[in-house]
Amino acid sequence: MVSEKIKKTSSEILYQVAEEQKGLFTARQAVQAGYDERNHPYHVKSGNWIREQRGIYRLKNFPYSPDSQLSLWSLWSCNRVGEIQGVYSHETALQIYDLSDLSPSKLHMTVPIDFRRRAQVSNILVLHKNDLKPSEWRTIAGYRVTNPTRTLFDILHSDISKRFVNQVIREGLSRGLFPKQKLKKYKLIERVNALR
Repeated sequence: MVSEKIKKTSSEILYQVAEEQKGLFTARQAVQAGYDERNHPYHVKSGNWIREQRGIYRLKNFPYSPDSQLSLWSLWSCNRVGEIQGVYSHETALQIYDLSDLSPSKLHMTVPIDFRRRAQVSNILVLHKNDLKPSEWRTIAGYRVTNPTRTLFDILHSDISKRFVNQVIREGLSRGLFPKQKLKKYKLIERVNALR
């Protein structure tokens, strides 16, 4: 018996993409799933999609997640070919890793030095410019975040209070998040030892 390949519909493909991004997707992703770009306004008007930002939508019936705004701004950072450029860093990375009691009011994101957006940057974002290497970040729940050691490096070079820095170091060391090899790479061994 010959097995037949089941072809997925556009809505199934789009749902699969959106599911990895907390129910969100870009106009480009909808086109890649098979939706004609001219019909996007129809899907918004009929209530199937909710327009979150220019070129970013949410599936109406997808359950809301508290960290969906992380997916939203991650998609916002896509370049012209649809590649995510932003990596959550600094205070936001601390919050994602639950490394301190710090509760930032804004989302901190590192973007490439040559990052350009025509649309105005939201006042919820603090952009840091740096060309991060792929080894300096990881993907968690569909968005990028600096690895713990890179996060420590960033906060040691920011204006975060020493009390929070000490808390981050203690918590990170107790959970094994700061391997000695990586601390050496970022030249953080002496600073970590001095703050312990």
